[in-house]
Amino acid sequence: MIARAEAPWTAITTLATVLGCGGASSDDDDGASTVPATAGEGGSTEGATSSEPGTGTGTATDEGPGSEGTATDGTDGGSTSDEPPPGCGSPPVWCPGPSTSWQWQLTGPLDTSLDVAMYDVDLFDNDAGTIADLQAQGRVAICYFSAGSHEDWRPDADQFPAPAIGMPLDGWPGERWLDVRDETVRQVLAARLDLAVSKGCDGVEPDNVDGYSNDTGFPLSAADQLDFNTWLAGQAHMRGLSVGLKNDLDQIGELLPHFDWALDEECMAYDECDRLAPFVDAGKAVFHVEYVDDPAQGPELAAQICPDALDRSFSTLVKGWDLDAWVIPCE
Repeated sequence: MIARAEAPWTAITTLATVLGCGGASSDDDDGASTVPATAGEGGSTEGATSSEPGTGTGTATDEGPGSEGTATDGTDGGSTSDEPPPGCGSPPVWCPGPSTSWQWQLTGPLDTSLDVAMYDVDLFDNDAGTIADLQAQGRVAICYFSAGSHEDWRPDADQFPAPAIGMPLDGWPGERWLDVRDETVRQVLAARLDLAVSKGCDGVEPDNVDGYSNDTGFPLSAADQLDFNTWLAGQAHMRGLSVGLKNDLDQIGELLPHFDWALDEECMAYDECDRLAPFVDAGKAVFHVEYVDDPAQGPELAAQICPDALDRSFSTLVKGWDLDAWVIPCE
């Protein structure tokens, strides 16, 4: 296994081992919060508060870099058990609690100015120096890659066997579904996890892990998908990486114990948000995005969805489809 660069929250993993990932927070005299506030519209950090991105490790921390406002008390909603809850890994990995702040940027020059606890960035398009810079600013760095599809522009695209490359993903040129039962496919994905480790990523966001419910060109069953997704989570945890469940709402009941957080796209547009409640109930974050075709539509959509999102303790962003730096967070 490739040695990992030390993440900014590793100094408190010993405490995490004792209290359990997602453990109850304690209020210090300085009133610091374990749930960082998000940046304002357009990336402004004025008046925002932040914390050490160890949300879910069972301790309150001082305000993070760039914080100017007054911190508020928060809770990660986790357990006080002596053992880490399922999905937190061994040794413990980053297990964010509900309402953890974040930014998701997969295209364009990376804007690191947002005062948030976690950045979700592309695994291939960002080098180890970029990951280290995020961590030096007190951010957790999650690295995105597609686990269930072949993207013909990726540097390892030729390593996937042709018989395991299936139907196109509708609306995404150059991208086709993978047969996730294939052993060679899994070897390539394991190498991607090793790449995440080598770059110092704190965790991964594997995309397209719901092929069984799509027209992939392969006879993937629900059991096949469960086998693959649990394998993927186990491989991430073996490498000390936090891992999130992307969509796949139909299998949350079975997969919740294996994943440290969830990332969902458009559950409000499709009236599916209730199905993500088990993550919040388990003290795990739900990172949630609703899309607009034009940034000018953002404020109106945010006004419509943010009250519900905050009531659910979701970490909700309004984003454009290209997932560049533009964002309106619900806060």
